[in-house]
Amino acid sequence: MHIFLTNDDGFQAPGIQALYKVLCRDHHVVMVAPDREKSAVSHGITLHHPMRIQQMPAEGGGRIYAVDGTPADCVKLGLSECVDAPPDMLISGINPGTNIGIDINYSGTVAAAREGALNGIMSMAVSMKISRVMDYENLARWIANMAETIRKHNLPVGTFLNINAPGVAFSKIAGVKITCQAFDNLSRFFEKRKDPKQRCYFWYGNQEPISGAKDTDVHAIAQNYLSITPVRCDLTDYRAMAEMPVFPID
Repeated sequence: MHIFLTNDDGFQAPGIQALYKVLCRDHHVVMVAPDREKSAVSHGITLHHPMRIQQMPAEGGGRIYAVDGTPADCVKLGLSECVDAPPDMLISGINPGTNIGIDINYSGTVAAAREGALNGIMSMAVSMKISRVMDYENLARWIANMAETIRKHNLPVGTFLNINAPGVAFSKIAGVKITCQAFDNLSRFFEKRKDPKQRCYFWYGNQEPISGAKDTDVHAIAQNYLSITPVRCDLTDYRAMAEMPVFPID
């Protein structure tokens, strides 16, 4: 396969490097990723300053490009300038830290996969819970095998996969669950501090673990399952659309 790799942590991040090394063994791989960390930028794109692409040294027969833009920029620009034809698959990750529940809305990792799906490319976002055990290599091997399977199965147009792994050794993962997005892990906590001049400033605080409802991505990760959530790019609520009242002009 021709595979397009990207992320939101930069081309040197260990997760994307693990995927690159594994995928290059059997596939043609082009990595187009930010030149520095761009976490939590969601689906933002760069409009008010020019972007640059720099080709980086690459082993394994693939190509690596660093872009001074967002993850969505990397996909848009990479598809225009770094590949000769649309790739068979786009993989974003492996991100250190889960992108589950409400976090999907803020994630640059997920946004890159969404951008791939918007361009008609079979896409997936891959993330792993942060822990003392970050088994990137074995997760990368599993993703490589899974990519072959999902290519044969195919996905509906405009749908991509959001994949999250628990923070345990791969051999300790309880199994795989097909999940829906949780809706109860919204972070509202800020840590308030004061600078030397006694002026207040704020940091986002750590989100307390939430078990999540059954069949959700949050619950699966809490139970040490690997979670796969199909996500649609079309945000229309068709049930609400059918139930909307008539609004006359006069």
